[in-house]
Amino acid sequence: MVPQVDTPLAYFITFHTYGTWLPGDPRGSVDAYHRTYRTPYVGGRMMEGRYASSAQRLAHPPIHLIPQERTVVLGTVQQVCQHRGWKLYATNVQSNHVHAVIYAEHTAERVMNEIKVWATRRLVKAGLRERGTPIWVRHGSTRKLWRSEALMAACAYVVDGQGGGRQWVIGGQGGEGSAC
Repeated sequence: MVPQVDTPLAYFITFHTYGTWLPGDPRGSVDAYHRTYRTPYVGGRMMEGRYASSAQRLAHPPIHLIPQERTVVLGTVQQVCQHRGWKLYATNVQSNHVHAVIYAEHTAERVMNEIKVWATRRLVKAGLRERGTPIWVRHGSTRKLWRSEALMAACAYVVDGQGGGRQWVIGGQGGEGSAC
């Protein structure tokens, strides 16, 4: 029998930059009817119109983070986790999205939102983005990791599954190597 656990070991949080993964995206997307764990993404020919419509409604061009911005975001994730007393297992900042594996005694949504808010503030303060310009999508993916195997797999994906030349941190230390 598996013991009941009320708190996940960590959250696997992913969020994209503005305009880089739209509803109906050919890579797949989620909606109110296709967001259950281990169910297929929305996709296929019926979604082509939705993607085009979403692209037309963008208020400004998609945001792609340059290396200097990615460095600021990476440092911000570390600083927010340290300040809030959250355990940062791994994070990876790419040009169009951010992955983070974090333990916190708050909801995953709060963790994700605080990181996005503070990363935006720091990018504006550094003069890299203009105040009032949306940098991030409204939400993101907030998976709960209940088993150590899932935690290890998420860390491995964040650190080793993103390709080379990316900026990442594991357990508060940046560089190269293996996950958790």
